[in-house]
Amino acid sequence: MKNILVVDDSALMRRVLCDIINSDERFQVTDRATNGLEALDLLSRKQYDAVVLDVNMPKMNGLELLEELRKLKIQAKVVMASTDTKEGAKTTLDALSLGAIDFVHKPDNAFNCKDGVFNVRLLEILAVVCESKAAAFEKKVEDPVEKKKAMDKLAELARKSSRSITNKQIVAIASSTGGPKALHEVVTGIPHNLKCPVVIVQHMPAGFTQSLAERLDSLSDAKVSEAKDGEILENGHVYIAKGGKHLNIDTVGGQYKIRYSDEPAREGVKPCANYMFESLSDCPAERIVCVVMTGMGADGTKGIQNLKKTKKTFVITQDEDSCTVYGMPKSAVNAGLSDQSVPLKQIAQEIIMNVGVN
Repeated sequence: MKNILVVDDSALMRRVLCDIINSDERFQVTDRATNGLEALDLLSRKQYDAVVLDVNMPKMNGLELLEELRKLKIQAKVVMASTDTKEGAKTTLDALSLGAIDFVHKPDNAFNCKDGVFNVRLLEILAVVCESKAAAFEKKVEDPVEKKKAMDKLAELARKSSRSITNKQIVAIASSTGGPKALHEVVTGIPHNLKCPVVIVQHMPAGFTQSLAERLDSLSDAKVSEAKDGEILENGHVYIAKGGKHLNIDTVGGQYKIRYSDEPAREGVKPCANYMFESLSDCPAERIVCVVMTGMGADGTKGIQNLKKTKKTFVITQDEDSCTVYGMPKSAVNAGLSDQSVPLKQIAQEIIMNVGVN
């Protein structure tokens, strides 16, 4: 049975969360805290399989707690559960960048937590987080200047070695649990002069993907945006699928065009990367570079299998050691689809070397 710590300043919400968690025989709430300071004291003395953490609390809020845990190098597998995580996605992304593994939207009213939807989602996420890897502590903060120098050096190497790359390509990336932080590592390593567009399906609900795109755009050399329906894709531009819709790539006059569809969830998710990969079957690209990164489940495997029937593909999977959850990449590897399994920090480099820069 997995031991859970619940941190929330509302006595009613704590009771509701504990009731939901204790109703599942896989979990038990072993401790409760009313604010970040109490939680920090508990986490400094005890280990838990997961922590369900509120954001707005007195004395020390959820984000401040995550900062302290990182500063003190106390590892914890954290699920953010707060009303702030609905449309105010900035708070959620801040939490994920500070080490939270996933998040669940907590209804404004505690009584609405027992509507069935929240119960199921919270327990699903808890199961994944308990089996995931806690965020690793960076040995040092990467110097932006040094990273830029490394990118320029890599781009020059890619420019020399990719002069023979004349075929039309596209990069398609799938990610889920642990994905926002992993995408930060990959997308910020992609140059603006990449020879093709990059399309990403990250499993997130509507309202969060726009904020994720804006954050990545502010940190990246390449342009990053939430993909718009009907938009024509451009080289050196990273497009993130809108939450709550399935992203497809159509071909119009030899160009790639975004098309959203509203089929039911597939693989339990919406957007589903399988739709993205399968839609590329009829595109003009001579080769598709598929990337499968951290995440639960098997999304991407079936789509790439179907894509390979008509298209030449090169599949990069994130290796187990660098994944928060080694689910989606493992599925692709087990299906015999992976051409190269690499650590997270090498994925951008492999993308660049495969498709080239101008």
